[in-house]
Amino acid sequence: QVQLVESGGGSVQAGGSLRLSCVASGATYSSYCMSWFRQAPGKERESIAVIYSGGGTTYYADSVKGRFTIFQDNAKNTLYLQMNSLKPEDTAMYYCAALSRPKAGCGMSGSRTSFWDYWGQGTQVSVST
Repeated sequence: QVQLVESGGGSVQAGGSLRLSCVASGATYSSYCMSWFRQAPGKERESIAVIYSGGGTTYYADSVKGRFTIFQDNAKNTLYLQMNSLKPEDTAMYYCAALSRPKAGCGMSGSRTSFWDYWGQGTQVSVST
């Protein structure tokens, strides 16, 4: 079965850093298009970063651009999110997402939750002042 497992979350003070990991296993198509989302209590899940074109192209939401970096290690089937200069508004549950098969439009449609086939259980990030 396809499985995505996030790790690396925790509690940090504003200005701190965390690195999130997402390990993919099973018959998931993870080499071309993957993403990170986050969801705060009472709010919709929002796209924050997408990586595609074999890892050569990335997208970031304006709220995290310049602070977060998405990258992958294909040999280990692992997706990462390096988060620097964390702010209290970054507090949320963070999820990784992957596809079951190749799909066109990762860059254009990857910000939509409906685009993705598989989700991890999430890892909590809490940023205090």
